[in-house]
Amino acid sequence: MSAARFFVAGKVQGVWFRASTREQAVALDLRGYANNLRDGRVEVLAVGEEAAIERLAQWLRQGPPMARVDTLLREAASESEAGEGFVCG
Repeated sequence: MSAARFFVAGKVQGVWFRASTREQAVALDLRGYANNLRDGRVEVLAVGEEAAIERLAQWLRQGPPMARVDTLLREAASESEAGEGFVCG
């Protein structure tokens, strides 16, 4: 089991980014969350198999059709930070 936190910047709020991220994460059997941040970025916590997290990271680099991702930062996270399922905040 692995955990990673992502910070996605660009045109990522108001374009269904969090909901689309949740769909991808659920399909990959990941736990965690996607939250809008006050500075316009989206924070994503993903917990699960490393290969699934990497697939989510690849998707996050582009996001849904209406999004524009300028930067994607990844940092280590703790598995204990995720609850059950994957939620949008």
